[in-house]
Amino acid sequence: MARSNHDLSYRTRALKLFPWICAHCGREFDGKKLSQLTVHHKDHDHDNNPLDGSNWELLCLYCHDNEHQRYLTAEKPGETPSNRQKERPSTFTPFAHLADLIKRKHVA
Repeated sequence: MARSNHDLSYRTRALKLFPWICAHCGREFDGKKLSQLTVHHKDHDHDNNPLDGSNWELLCLYCHDNEHQRYLTAEKPGETPSNRQKERPSTFTPFAHLADLIKRKHVA
């Protein structure tokens, strides 16, 4: 998808407003790798571009992808973690054989 002049202008403004550091992981960027630093819209509304940059943060490609993935997989309204637990019960029991291991250790 081609970027419009509007997109480039908010990126240019964000790069002037903020230090060239990923707001999540703290990785620093210089001129050569600046293309790996993206402008993230905090409210996920790409049309909300206040001149003061209050809806932006600079994120590296990895953190930006992670942020959008978290947004896409966020809980649906009204869904609670307990409801999800009922749908996908865990079968993992980390201490299932702990008593046997402790007995063996004392016997040996």
